[in-house]
Amino acid sequence: MTESWKNLSKIIEYSKDGVLSKVLAKTEKNNITLFSMAGGTEISDHTSTKEGFIFVIEGKGIFNLKGENIPMLPGTFIFMEKNDVHSLKAEENTSFLLSLCN
Repeated sequence: MTESWKNLSKIIEYSKDGVLSKVLAKTEKNNITLFSMAGGTEISDHTSTKEGFIFVIEGKGIFNLKGENIPMLPGTFIFMEKNDVHSLKAEENTSFLLSLCN
């Protein structure tokens, strides 16, 4: 069973030069994952078969969604439709929630 709450500031951690992910909640219809990207880390173009959203918790980076560069700053909310091409680059240590929905 998934815990009903988490203090994100206590579970964010960064690797030296990579990406860490922690599944926070998973149900039949939803999957919520905490991602922490070390500064200078990139995730190349990819898609998802599910719609979802990104909510930036801390850091600074660029989220490219269908060719548009969106600043990843604390408080930024980004909605993605399924099969949208997207990529990410962390300019400094950056953490965000990714929620994918069926």
